Amino acid sequence: MSDQSAFDTDVWTLTRFIIETGRQAKGATGELTQLITAMLTAIKAISSAVRKAGLAHLQGMAGSVNVTGDDVKKLDVLSNDLVINMLRASYSTCCMVSEENKELIVTPQDKRGKYVVCFDPLDGSSNIDCLASIGTIFAIYKRVSEGEEPTEQDALQPGNRIVCAGYALYGSATLVALSTGAGLNFFMLDPALGEFILTERNVKIRQKGNIYSLNEGYAKYFHPSINEYLKHKKYPQVRVQEFYRKYPQVRVQEVPTGESTGVLQEVPTGESTGSTHR
Repeated sequence: MSDQSAFDTDVWTLTRFIIETGRQAKGATGELTQLITAMLTAIKAISSAVRKAGLAHLQGMAGSVNVTGDDVKKLDVLSNDLVINMLRASYSTCCMVSEENKELIVTPQDKRGKYVVCFDPLDGSSNIDCLASIGTIFAIYKRVSEGEEPTEQDALQPGNRIVCAGYALYGSATLVALSTGAGLNFFMLDPALGEFILTERNVKIRQKGNIYSLNEGYAKYFHPSINEYLKHKKYPQVRVQEFYRKYPQVRVQEVPTGESTGVLQEVPTGESTGSTHR
């Protein structure tokens, strides 16, 4: 048997996938494909920067705080600039919203398109210095305002109007999860090819699992019913399937964990965090 039999000669790259998806969409202009391609370029650049963070002195604080009150790291700033510049140069966006910017980022008029992108350039950046997993999250909408200039209302649309959403996870490998409304697909970055390769189609969350994920450091702020539920799972009165706690503190890491193991993830309502159930 030839060694070549171990290689797939009909590889589905992410670029091929979105081109094919665009061809099947009614009234497609290619603008969304252009935008997603720009986002993928930014993700590749961030992935490279993450792996060189220590050598390039990108670890540590940048000396400022973002809009959610988190201390901004140097790699945060670099990632934010990469995403903004790549998306702006795609000629597909009219405006952007970043966790790192207080105001709406309006694309120059000569580079405007019809899409709005909301993103967190580097989720879990508090984990940078300890080499834990971090990631990028994004959602794409179509502009709805009719004036000459885009407005905040273009970005404040409900989730059911999302055209495309996804995240990148920078860990032992770089993974991109992407959905254009017809299922969720996983792509893994092949460093040799410089391309994201389709590894899992139509990923679904398992119905049951034996892991729960939440930050019990805020347990004193949880509703009593939540604490009672956790107590029941940790100390069952009868012998049932045991639950294990796992809290990576990175949203992009929680999602693939939940999909593969059926993990129960919660952010309970609390006075300190102001969070809601999920």
